[in-house]
Amino acid sequence: MTTYEENTRQELLKWQHKMQKRPNFVDRTSKAVQDKVNSIIPDKVHQAITTTIKQMTRAVLTGAEFTTSITPARHSLEEIEEAARKRILFYKRAGAAEGGITGAGGFLLALAEFPILIGIKLKLLFEIAAIYGRPVNDYRERLFILHIFQLTFSSQKQRQEVFLKMKDWQLKSQDLPEDIHQFDWKTFQQEYRDYIDLAKMAQLIPGIGAAVGLIVNYRLLDKLGKTAMNAYRMRWFEEQTLPGNKALLPQSV
Repeated sequence: MTTYEENTRQELLKWQHKMQKRPNFVDRTSKAVQDKVNSIIPDKVHQAITTTIKQMTRAVLTGAEFTTSITPARHSLEEIEEAARKRILFYKRAGAAEGGITGAGGFLLALAEFPILIGIKLKLLFEIAAIYGRPVNDYRERLFILHIFQLTFSSQKQRQEVFLKMKDWQLKSQDLPEDIHQFDWKTFQQEYRDYIDLAKMAQLIPGIGAAVGLIVNYRLLDKLGKTAMNAYRMRWFEEQTLPGNKALLPQSV
């Protein structure tokens, strides 16, 4: 391994450990607070957000706007990740600007921002996948993208389950069903909504909506980008352990 790959491997091991940690007191308390907030928010708002999440994420598997592949003229992990970081920075700035504008526009405009932000996130994930050389027109690769999305925006308990599904993806993906309706859409949208509601609902408050939108969007996209990079790093090293390749990553964390 190169020095960069060795350093990246160490970062990956720390991230893997974090993904497998049991929910702590803060995690459990945050979930309880979120449940309380959800009970206060009008049902119409919940329904609008839930419908948007469902429609946008299902569109990932068929939407032509997400299928354009970027053919990377890069071969080393360092070159790939340099390009990925540049795209993440671009989308963080774009998302922050969008959040600031919609947050300053009042309740209706801030509410309308949800599908826009989801689209930005999904587009970022597709670009990162393409940069790592993954064929994003492949159904299984799109499903992996949805898992990254879910891994980023879920409770710690759900994150553990999703992480286990993503490990050894090269082997597990060969047995995936072709029917996308078997994907657990209900849990997917519920976890995302619960994760994001608490932060984004503050964006609907007059006077502070613009500042909240700018900061929250920037952080959400930063978190998504880092999760995606580590997910593809995990596959990068796992593929070195396949028959015929020298093992670079331990069997377990």
